[in-house]
Amino acid sequence: MSSAVPIVLAGARGHGRWHLDNIRRLQDKGIVRLAGICELTPLSDDELPEGLGAPEQSADFGALLDSTRARVAVICTPIPTHTDLALTAARKGVHLLLEKPPAPSYAEYRRMADGIAETGVACQIGFQSLGSHAVPAIRTMMAEGAIGEITGVGGAGAWARPESYYRRAPWAGRRRLNGVDVIDGALTNPLAHAVATALALNGSVRADDVTAVETELLRANDIESDDTSCVRVGTAQDRPVVVAATLCAEDPDEPYVVVHGDRGRITFWYKQDRVLLQRAGRGPEESEYGRTDLLENLVEHLIDGTDLLVAPEVTGAFMKVVEAIRLAPDPAPLPAGAWRLLPDEQRRVVPGIDGLVAAAADTLALYSELGAPWADPARTKEVST
Repeated sequence: MSSAVPIVLAGARGHGRWHLDNIRRLQDKGIVRLAGICELTPLSDDELPEGLGAPEQSADFGALLDSTRARVAVICTPIPTHTDLALTAARKGVHLLLEKPPAPSYAEYRRMADGIAETGVACQIGFQSLGSHAVPAIRTMMAEGAIGEITGVGGAGAWARPESYYRRAPWAGRRRLNGVDVIDGALTNPLAHAVATALALNGSVRADDVTAVETELLRANDIESDDTSCVRVGTAQDRPVVVAATLCAEDPDEPYVVVHGDRGRITFWYKQDRVLLQRAGRGPEESEYGRTDLLENLVEHLIDGTDLLVAPEVTGAFMKVVEAIRLAPDPAPLPAGAWRLLPDEQRRVVPGIDGLVAAAADTLALYSELGAPWADPARTKEVST
């Protein structure tokens, strides 16, 4: 086990439990060793998956990195804490897997990315969908002209979250907390993968690939942030990227990204690594792909120089979308008649939203353009510089 890379996990509850299980999987392979856990309240024995030993626990992230001699830190903490924790690790020479979204604003993202670049440590941003082997496969299909000339990329996410989802943490569903940006909306956090994956397939990954962003941000829940929203991104590739999302679906389904060509389309269900190629004159072709784990990729990068899959630079375009959402007017509450409460599930649904989400991805149109009576025409057009 001596060659295993020592890791500290910051934020081991909530989504952090997934990281604990993943670290356990990689520890079983002899690749990593969980050396420490940073939490405000230490994990109990019951909260720690079996087989992870007795990692050191502390609420002091910097001190824990020192005492464990960690080589890698996984940061899965509230969004507003990402930049400071990432820079704390980087300045100690500790490499990083930083959960998405990397930061709540473009300025904080730049502070994080520039600071990390100065230290020379490696940083991977946790967009797991970009580790799918389907991504390069789809890019190859596009380049080979499988669906003709590419006309745009759509993304659709129709998910459901109970009202309790917004009570799970003080920052949940907030745009700001104690004067600090949070920007915990449908497009920037739970369905951020749809935005990042659509941009990646369009070839629009860097900040200067984004030329304009139109937003329609709404909410059925009693929150600050959006739970039903869509965005259209103008790109240097001269193809629009439109992503529609809701956490108020009637029948929640797998999110997907669809690449439109003038002779067909490619649909990618990114959580399942499943791809459907549909083109004129041929039967549909469905494929499933493997996936490279981003923490494993980071460790391989440190050991043998394997290219990082999601370096901070390739999340610049995503962060331009986050910034446009941050600067947009606060999400408009849906009129009372536009949503209803499902008492058994204690969640709010927007009748007809599932079809609207799919139609936006299909036609590259915004909710207002599709005739949604409650959607104002895009209320902001942020031109990125």
